[in-house]
Amino acid sequence: MQPLSHFDAHGKAVMVEVSHKETTYRRARASGSVLVNAETLQLIKEGQADKGDVLGIARVAGIMAAKKTSELIPLCHPLFISSVNITFSLDETNNKVLIEAAVNSQGKTGVEMEALTAVSVAALTIYDMCKSKDRGITITDICLQEKEGGKSGHYVRPEAK
Repeated sequence: MQPLSHFDAHGKAVMVEVSHKETTYRRARASGSVLVNAETLQLIKEGQADKGDVLGIARVAGIMAAKKTSELIPLCHPLFISSVNITFSLDETNNKVLIEAAVNSQGKTGVEMEALTAVSVAALTIYDMCKSKDRGITITDICLQEKEGGKSGHYVRPEAK
């Protein structure tokens, strides 16, 4: 097993040196779910939540979060992000809002953290906008689905294939 890259030889936290790395196309996709009750899902679907367009606001929040990831995650590099796309789908059978974020960049380090942060903040925004109607909201299954670029190559989560 390789040692963790964010620690020096003395076990102290460091930001990984990336200046020697090639600039390459980087892409990452992450996903997550927000479980709500049926009434809350209906309010989201119809755009009738008290605070407004839940999914529209959550999309903007996720995009903003991807852009600010290096300010939130201590050893994360600031990146030039070329695009962030956040999509939602409603699973009415299981009362879930499914979130997916795709982030693209040309850079020396990957955009996995940006995609994961986008999903997390979009989910938290859904929670915030709906909590007055549904205190039992659960955020779950936030994970990396796919990444490509860099020396580690292309990764696809096994169950996502």
